[in-house]
Amino acid sequence: MNDGQEADNTISVYSVPWRYSLIQLKRFTLKVKTSHILTIIIFLLTGGAIAVLALFPSRFFQPPEPKEIKQTRVIERGGPSDVFDAFTPSDNIAYRDSALVKVALNDDETLVTVLDDNLDDDFHEEQIIAYRNRLRDDSPVYIAYIDFDESTHVYKRVWNAETAAVRPGTVDLYIQDITGDRIPSVLLSGMNASGEFTLTVLKKSDGVEPFLKIADIRIEGGITVKDVERSQAYQQGMANSHAFPIVARGRDVESVNILDQIEISYVYDSNVGKYEQDSLTRIPSRQIEEQKVRDILNGGTRTFEWFISGLWYWTAPDGSIDSRQYIYFDPQNKEVIFYTDDTQQIFRWQNSGATRYGVYLSTQNISVQTLRRSLDIALESLDSIRIRVSEDVRLKIGTDAGWNGSYRKASFVSELKQVKSVPSFIDGVYNGIIGRIHFSKGGVYELSMGEDTQTGMYSFFRVEDMEMLELRPEDKPRVTYLVEHLDKTLSLKRVAISAKGIQDLHEPAFYMEPDSDQSIGAPS
Repeated sequence: MNDGQEADNTISVYSVPWRYSLIQLKRFTLKVKTSHILTIIIFLLTGGAIAVLALFPSRFFQPPEPKEIKQTRVIERGGPSDVFDAFTPSDNIAYRDSALVKVALNDDETLVTVLDDNLDDDFHEEQIIAYRNRLRDDSPVYIAYIDFDESTHVYKRVWNAETAAVRPGTVDLYIQDITGDRIPSVLLSGMNASGEFTLTVLKKSDGVEPFLKIADIRIEGGITVKDVERSQAYQQGMANSHAFPIVARGRDVESVNILDQIEISYVYDSNVGKYEQDSLTRIPSRQIEEQKVRDILNGGTRTFEWFISGLWYWTAPDGSIDSRQYIYFDPQNKEVIFYTDDTQQIFRWQNSGATRYGVYLSTQNISVQTLRRSLDIALESLDSIRIRVSEDVRLKIGTDAGWNGSYRKASFVSELKQVKSVPSFIDGVYNGIIGRIHFSKGGVYELSMGEDTQTGMYSFFRVEDMEMLELRPEDKPRVTYLVEHLDKTLSLKRVAISAKGIQDLHEPAFYMEPDSDQSIGAPS
């Protein structure tokens, strides 16, 4: 019994540790499997991350190029003082809204104009900018080409070229397939320091240079690109077409009559890759009193501005006058009014500069500030002028805006006499049946009508020998009054100015009594 008991005890002693060892072995095996799975998962995630970084490095790493990665900034026109650089506050506001350059200009550069377009049919727009050196009075206008760099994903300036234009206020920049081979060209027109009109044409190229100069024309007159109608196959993209001719018209220096002109025609030679002169035609002017014309043309910008001041009717090619279409020039109040078919458009007279035959005007619509018109006005005779109108920089080349042509003065006077002017602005308060009106020297008025108050701009001006007052409310149509002075009292009668002159609206006149001892004749 003792031996058996000992045997049983021996089995009991060794059986417990053996079972415990199996349990520990299972737990160890489970831990090893779990650790192995985690290792595999971590290895797969790491490998995937490395693959993503290898395939798409530009999404996580940007090459350090501090000279190229520049923040876009808005650059306003600036530079030396010039008659073409006199910008109004509203003009600057409109300009800041549109002049967003994709790259920063240098400190000595100032922007003239900017144009966005897709010139190579890729996924990014390119940009053409015109700029000049702000530190040089005689700096030409340059063109720069801004393209998107696929490797760095930023815009870069890749090319520059000098143009013939100098005066920034006269520059127009546009893009057109001028050669008819479906390759776009950049055209920049403007005046140089000598008063000549210039046109620089740069055609897109697949060579080392992105653009090639195919035309550089300068003349004391005007330059026009004839937008000749092209075939339907060209319009549908199925075929090429002919190139547009360029016509330059200016003074005939070989003639003793200063109004005789020449017309030079240029055509595109595809073999040479440039525009070449095709023909020259001399155009004799009508015989007029040449000395008086010389006095007007040699008198400078102000003299010609006074000459065109007033109402001008459009004349048909047969010489007949169309009283339904006219232009009214008001240099004193810096406005140009276009009227046709009962539609009146008022433009702010911004800049003007003398040319060989007249004056060049830059204007801006008072309601739509992004709508601008440039007028090239040339003297034809003592009672007629020729006007060439360019509307906005996006207008199709050669498209007749409806205002081009000859105009005859409404009240032509053979003997040139200075018309007496009146102060545009006064400082006074008047009371009448329309309410209490306060005129300020800054050209702003305030009209109190009971609980209502109307504010806006005003101006006194003269038409022939009659004094007029124009009120321009902020949210209502403008009103024109015929003014008469009765001692210190004003007599106001509402009228309308049209192609037929001053029209009586058959409304009774009313009187405005001064609050204080002031009159219309007070200096502004």
